Formats: sequence, structure tokens, C-alpha cells
Amino acid sequence: MISTPRKKLVFGCRLRDTLGTKHDTDIADKTNETLYFSLERRRFTARSIFSIHQNNPSSSLSLSVDLKLKMRRASNSSKKTGQSNSTQNSDLYRSASSKASSKESERIDSLFYSYANGSTGSIDPEGIERLCADMEVDHTDVRILMLAWKMEAEEQGYFTLDEWRRGMKALRADTVSKLKKALPDLEKEVRRTPNFADFYSYAFEYCLTEEKQKSIDIESICQLLTLVMGSTFPAQVNLFVEYLKSQNDYKVINMDQWMGFFRFCNEINFPTFDNYDPNLAWPLILDNFVDWVREKQK
Repeated sequence: MISTPRKKLVFGCRLRDTLGTKHDTDIADKTNETLYFSLERRRFTARSIFSIHQNNPSSSLSLSVDLKLKMRRASNSSKKTGQSNSTQNSDLYRSASSKASSKESERIDSLFYSYANGSTGSIDPEGIERLCADMEVDHTDVRILMLAWKMEAEEQGYFTLDEWRRGMKALRADTVSKLKKALPDLEKEVRRTPNFADFYSYAFEYCLTEEKQKSIDIESICQLLTLVMGSTFPAQVNLFVEYLKSQNDYKVINMDQWMGFFRFCNEINFPTFDNYDPNLAWPLILDNFVDWVREKQK
């Protein structure tokens, strides 16, 4: 009995080595030829490209340069378009802001003339009282004095158009309701340490109603002290007002004495006055005040 040899499955060898029949061998040969010619075409294409570059290197270089130029032009065009759009947007924003500012200014002026005296062209004491009534704020409220400070008003009881514009624009208020809402923030602004010293000084100057006036009478000073500093240093102010009303040496208070009391409240321990030195440059009225208090405390 003739035995038939078994086929072995062999991995890792060429395809024709694993095929047994002639038909299978022919198929394998055709397959190999197809793969061979495919590889040869790829090699030819690569050699052709390399040959072109060797014979005429400027052609590939020019293509590269042209491509870079086109990309650069496209980039520049995009930048110019972006810059143009940005400029247009900026111009539109400025135009809109200018129009809004113009309308706000018109409303501020219109509000001013609704309270201004037609003959003087400014808001007088009667106009200020009407403004206070519309805001539901008493005309003796310290915030009205703060409003005058914000406007940098020069004459007591009067607001000019320029002063009004300055204050309203700073407060961003073009209606009575907006002005009323701005008052609490205005008070906070004034109460800050650097601003309050300026406001305190302004309050004295604002009350100098006569030409070349340098001092204010005791009665008015007592009212002004209570209004301006009564809530900040109530104990010191009350005691100083009591002293001013009881003494007979001074009929008026000048700016140096006024500012001296402000420094006194901020620097001197109360009620002991243990760090008060009369040999330092304090106004004489404060020396007398300290002596009066110490005598009173015995």
C-alpha cells in the first residue's frame, strides 16, 4: 500500500514554497509579478521626481516660493481684514459712546434748568430747596453739603451750570432719582480718611459768604461742627461746642483754629488728653479747651 505524504504548514517562507500544485504555482507567480511591477512603478515615480529636481532645481524651489507667497498673502489679507473689522468696531463703539454721552449731557443740562433761576442762570437757595424736596432730603442734611463739595461749588447756596455738570457727571446722575440713589455712595466717598480732611476744610471755606471774610462766628461754627463732624467724633464735638458757647474770649473761629480741632480729634486721646502737649504748635484756643475740660473733670 502506497502512502501519501502529508502537507506541512510552513510559516515564514515564500508563497511558492507553500503551494503544491502547478496551478497553484502559476497563481503564485502571477501574484508575485503583480507585486513586482507595482513596486517598480513606485520606484520609477520616485526616480522621476528626483531626476526633475536634479535637472531643474529652481522649478521645485519656485513652486515652494510661490506656495509660501500665496500663504503669506492670504495671512496678510486675513490680518488686514481683522484689523479693518477691529477698527470699524472701535469706531462704532466710540460713536455710540459719544452719542450716549451727548444725550446724558443734554439730560443733565435740562435737569439744571428745571431748578435754575431764569434771571441769574444758576440754581439759587430756592432751587436747592426744591431739589431737596424732590429728593425727599432735608436741605440741612450734610449730604447736600457733600454734593456741593463734589461739584466744587464756590458760593454757598448757589450752583452754576459748570459746577452742576461737574458733579452730575462724576455721580453719573442725570435724573433726580439717580441723584438720590447716588447720595449714600457719595457719603461713603467723603467719609474716607483722605477725602474727609478735604471736605472738612471745604466746609469752612464754603461758609465764608462775604468778600475777604476769614473767620466765622461762634454760633455758625457750632452748627457747622455738629453737621460735619458730629457723627464722626460726637463726644469731642459736643464738649467743644459746649466750651465755645460758655467762653467769652473768642467771638469767631478762623481756618487755623478750625483745622487745629480736626487734627486734635484725630491725634489726641479722649477724654484723658494724656498725650496733649501745649508746648507743641496747637492753637491757643485748644490749650484753653483742654484746661477747661480738666477743670470740669475734677
